[in-house]
Amino acid sequence: MGDFMTRECETSEFATWDETALFYRSWKPRAEGKKAVILIHRGHEHSGRLQELVDRLDLPDHWMFSWDNRGHGRSPGRRGFAPSYSALVRDLDAFVRHLRETHGLRNEDISIVANSVGAVTASAWVHDYAPGIRSIVLAAPAFRIRLYMPFAIPLLRLWRKIKPDAVISSYVKSKMLTHDPEQAAAYDADERITKDISNHILLGLHDAATRVMYDAAVMHTPTLVLSAGSDWVVKNKAQRLFYQRLGSSRKRMKAYPGFYHAILFETERDKPIAEARAFLLENETDPVPQANLLQADKGSATATEYDLLRQPASGLKGVYYGVQKKGTETIGALSEGVKVGLATGFDSGKSLDYVYDNEARGTILIGKMIDRVYLDAVGWKGIRQRREHIRELLTRAVEEQLEHQEEVRILDVATGCGRYVLDVLENFRDRNVHARLRDFTPANLEQGRETARELKLEKVVFEQGDAFDAESLTGLNPKPHIAIVSGLYELFPENEGVLTSLGGIARALEPGGVLLYTCQPWHPQVELIARTLGNREGKPWIMRRRCQAEMDALVASVGFEKTDQRIDEWGIFTVSVAQKGL
Repeated sequence: MGDFMTRECETSEFATWDETALFYRSWKPRAEGKKAVILIHRGHEHSGRLQELVDRLDLPDHWMFSWDNRGHGRSPGRRGFAPSYSALVRDLDAFVRHLRETHGLRNEDISIVANSVGAVTASAWVHDYAPGIRSIVLAAPAFRIRLYMPFAIPLLRLWRKIKPDAVISSYVKSKMLTHDPEQAAAYDADERITKDISNHILLGLHDAATRVMYDAAVMHTPTLVLSAGSDWVVKNKAQRLFYQRLGSSRKRMKAYPGFYHAILFETERDKPIAEARAFLLENETDPVPQANLLQADKGSATATEYDLLRQPASGLKGVYYGVQKKGTETIGALSEGVKVGLATGFDSGKSLDYVYDNEARGTILIGKMIDRVYLDAVGWKGIRQRREHIRELLTRAVEEQLEHQEEVRILDVATGCGRYVLDVLENFRDRNVHARLRDFTPANLEQGRETARELKLEKVVFEQGDAFDAESLTGLNPKPHIAIVSGLYELFPENEGVLTSLGGIARALEPGGVLLYTCQPWHPQVELIARTLGNREGKPWIMRRRCQAEMDALVASVGFEKTDQRIDEWGIFTVSVAQKGL
């Protein structure tokens, strides 16, 4: 790449999702432009270490940005600490939102170059939020860190139970990162580098990387993976697994023999940087590849997974799940939650209401113990977090609508027992906020009415309705300002009915109205559920996951624009907000 000129850096702060002010750097292009590259620093480091990378990338017509992760560099917070690893991913989402608002950028004009832990953060964001960015460069991504201790992850999980706020000091020395003595000396002399990392962040990194690696087939963003041939910090095998499964039609992987982990700070760093630059530029001249997501139910990684789950398990796996199923139906029935699931289906409104209550009940002591284990299953934890996200986003939607009209009307097309809507209505009982809560099951509606009577809520109507009957939705009068569809589409594998339902909702809403919708892009127990639990129809509860990009594409196809999203820390359930055009 030859000589390069040093670009002038400006500094600022942005308020992330929890109002924490995070420090960031920006490098202005030589001419006004809307192309941008976001750089994400390695774990332990900060954005101040990236000036040379900005210069060597030699992209003078691009905005360049990088922020200091919370607990790093000049950003506030306990060193090496964050509320969760998912909070760091959400910080990236908040940073992009900030850049869109302050610089008029669009997601499709943004690319990312990320190193090590930062590369996992970027990958998790692309997987979980489906932002539709231009391209992504992952330099020595830390999908699996070398911990050099037998049973390290189980021991760290045990340590987290004993000491939740435990901090681990990194074993990594500068001589393990680069052969370049000047870069090693700069690393050692940098007082803003922190060697600490919270145990729960390390475990969150491991779990997020697992999700991304094994579900990379749903990721379609153009991706370049740069691998260090002599990496003493992370495992290259995990990078190859990610690349092998990656669903992008435009992907490339380049290994550099002899390179240490800090691949962008190595002696011959001009080689991987030149590769990154070329990849960024070539993906700006061609359109962003678009997978046919509306037809994903007929041919995709999740459709294949669904088809395989419908086949009988064989061999030892079949025996294992057979024993599990029999145990659930017998000893498991001592648990009140399992009993409700067996009677009404584990995906029923009554079953979910029981999970929401989160109070262990059962026959004698062992029944309560089984119930506690049942309620603590990761999927049910995610369900409870999904409810909190719906409450949060619905509350905000109502508040925003009240700024423009005196009366706000809510429609829930498949409310179950309606508890999360009723909880929000309680906070607006003195305002002119009305709700129409529809469901197909009379028992759910009756339970919802009883709850509304107990809460003394009068501005709510429960009525039977089919969420897939577009005509009945379109004919609603008066038209709602806010529509909710929660936990419904996840129960149906085909997209045709979902599109019909979404079309009816779009026509039912007032112009400028808001849609809250959920998605289940990932579930670590999807096979266990399919083999052992029954649904509301008395059949095996077999789910076809929809990746977030697929669900967003379905919503966009009927005229909505996505504006916000929440996801639980396990990456299982999302709640998104989309607005109908005026």
